[in-house]
Amino acid sequence: MSKILLVEDDEQLARILMRFLNSEGYTIDHASGQKDALRLFEENAYDCILLDISLKDGNGYSVCAAVKAQNDTPVIFITASADEACTVAGFEIGADDYIGKPFGTRELLARMKNVMRRHQRSSPLLKCGNVTIDPIKGIVYKNGSELAMSALEYRLLLVFFSNKNQMLSRDRLAEELWSLTKEFVSDNTLSVYIRRLREKIEDDPQEPRIILTVRGLGYKAVDG
Repeated sequence: MSKILLVEDDEQLARILMRFLNSEGYTIDHASGQKDALRLFEENAYDCILLDISLKDGNGYSVCAAVKAQNDTPVIFITASADEACTVAGFEIGADDYIGKPFGTRELLARMKNVMRRHQRSSPLLKCGNVTIDPIKGIVYKNGSELAMSALEYRLLLVFFSNKNQMLSRDRLAEELWSLTKEFVSDNTLSVYIRRLREKIEDDPQEPRIILTVRGLGYKAVDG
């Protein structure tokens, strides 16, 4: 199920869009301002962001720039500011599409599907800091150089990078390893694999900047 971040300060329009997109099978988070939008983006992974320009605090341009600085999550501007200058400004900071208000919900849905489909074709790489995974080739790179990975190490790293900025419990990670080996994964075994990953991808494994420990809860991968 695709997850969408809707950043819109018109509460009535937001409710209409959320109800429609929910009916189409999407999970929706809503923010009315820049601060909440960036907080949600840091805490979750989204398949697409629907972004108004005029917000209760800040503006959509700043949100788009912050998103694109971290990854290439598709961004569609939905706004009443549909003049040429606003459109050009949006595309220059990385927007993937632009739809002016008023618009039909079916047109919005078609545009969303299009940018997400295009994104999946053109951006297969997963990145955190100076480490990149090419899922198609099954190769991990650090600073452009290939890293040797066992199947379990690669699987674990792929889970981290596919859920960047999300806290993953030790139980969830152990289940991922079990699904590959069909063998019981002890707490100590998981710790060993986390240590091995850090030794390979971190500049300083003793002070990790990519795979972080969330004390008492688990781990998360971030852009170090």
